[in-house]
Amino acid sequence: MARTRLSRSDRYDQLVEVSWALVRAEGADALTLGRLAEHAGVAKPVVYSHFASRAELLAALFTEFDDRQTVMLEESLDSSAASLDGRARAIADSYVGCALAQGRELTGVLAALEGSPELEQVKRSAERAYSERCRSILEPYCPSGEIPAPSITAIFGAAEALSQAAVSGSLKPEEATGELAELISAVVGKA
Repeated sequence: MARTRLSRSDRYDQLVEVSWALVRAEGADALTLGRLAEHAGVAKPVVYSHFASRAELLAALFTEFDDRQTVMLEESLDSSAASLDGRARAIADSYVGCALAQGRELTGVLAALEGSPELEQVKRSAERAYSERCRSILEPYCPSGEIPAPSITAIFGAAEALSQAAVSGSLKPEEATGELAELISAVVGKA
């Protein structure tokens, strides 16, 4: 069977897709550049031309997830009411929805990111940017005009816990999003 030659961009997308499938099937520990090449049906140098190391591949997976999460947030905002409850619901729907769409494989990638200072920095930077975007969305509805850092930390700690509960099946998705939306409204309303 002849191999299909893809553009660099299409090959990158294929490698990311195959990486997620490999993590889904076998866990993040199974994700190596050699295994990726094997599963993608390409030579190792092709994979190495896109990702210099496993760490770089993991960072790319997290960045791809983060980009999807940002798109989902913007789409939710476009269809939400311009009120505290509407914005809180948009944030909750997109946060939990993106975690559900990615599934359990995200947990393995996040754990791998925590294992390296450089990778943890990628994760923290993305989380900081996302939480600052949400802060700017919510602050117009805050009585004091400013949401304190501890309040934003509480919101995203709850968002992570509720999302993981929905992914694991211990909460229904609508329970997780409903609780998160209520919590966001309550925290912002009292700030």
